[in-house]
Amino acid sequence: MDLDFSPEQDMLREMVRGLCTSAGLDAVRALEDDPVGFQPEFWKQLGELDLIGLTLPAEFGGSEMSLLETAVVYEELGRSLVPTPHFVSSVLSGGALTRGGTAEQRAAWLPRIASGEAILSVAWLEPNNSYAPTGVQLRAVPDTGGVVLSGTKRHVAFASSAERLVVLARTGDAPTDIDLFLVDPTAPGVVLTQKTSISSDTQYDVTFTDVHVPASDRIGAAGTGWATWNATMLDGAVLAAAQAAGGAQYALEITVQYAKDREQFDKPLGAFQALAHNLADAKTNVDGATLLVYEAAWAAANGHDTSRLAPMAKLFACKTYRDVTAMAQQIFGGVGFTNEYDIQLYFRRAKQLQLSWWDDRELEDRVAVAVLD
Repeated sequence: MDLDFSPEQDMLREMVRGLCTSAGLDAVRALEDDPVGFQPEFWKQLGELDLIGLTLPAEFGGSEMSLLETAVVYEELGRSLVPTPHFVSSVLSGGALTRGGTAEQRAAWLPRIASGEAILSVAWLEPNNSYAPTGVQLRAVPDTGGVVLSGTKRHVAFASSAERLVVLARTGDAPTDIDLFLVDPTAPGVVLTQKTSISSDTQYDVTFTDVHVPASDRIGAAGTGWATWNATMLDGAVLAAAQAAGGAQYALEITVQYAKDREQFDKPLGAFQALAHNLADAKTNVDGATLLVYEAAWAAANGHDTSRLAPMAKLFACKTYRDVTAMAQQIFGGVGFTNEYDIQLYFRRAKQLQLSWWDDRELEDRVAVAVLD
């Protein structure tokens, strides 16, 4: 196996790391619980460097890079924690439109998504429901010239900045009778309510009350929504895993440095065997998670089925991220929970990422199906 990156991939990593470093963790702190939640300047820079439309088709202004190059970018986004709507707009919304959208929808939206001119987000999860298809209970009721939506979606990232929401709605009684609809968040009957989370990111509850959606805003043909969404989420899971791997790497690096610098009983913390073994275990798991992420990204880039590898990568990388940052908090001690220290930023975001975009229960179910079937 050749585990080396190409010179072009290394250059991409250096470029993104430099861009993210310039944003800095002070910007992350400043944007916590912000109603917008990202820096327009940073978003503009991503667009100027052709990094927004990474995976989108070249004919619509995208870079048409493989998931391997995109995973390199997401690893760096995870290291820096820089908040951006890239995942919900380009990867998920853009991915769904690329796979399932009509020619008119792709022409209308993909160039604007790729340039960063338009931001789209995803309205998926519902109160007291899961990531499984049966968790989608908001119904699209047939109406003259389209459908009517009524219900609530939770954890809608960057909804206040979105020009359209990709809404998953039930169109029948079978588990996968689900379609995707483009909905204007400023339309009559749509109400956005900002919510707080453990990671202090920007997310909203979105309530739909008799919202009319024209038939032209259904993404693709009727009955194809869940298949389109599932394929899109397989790529999304790999990139979320890459983000987790990057965050775990940086969290471990600053913890190792702290263990070298901080002395107790006239010797560094890292000289104590119990702490050294914890750090050794963490390093082993972080390297393992990173390799699994890139195996899944490589498989996707080369046209292989990722229905097993994608959920495995996210399951293991997010668990590793959560465990590493929890261990790091123990080494930092009480000061690690204070705002002045960076480790608490990673600790809180590790748990949020573990719960988002397929949680452990959904991931374990998918891995079990892939293994047992």
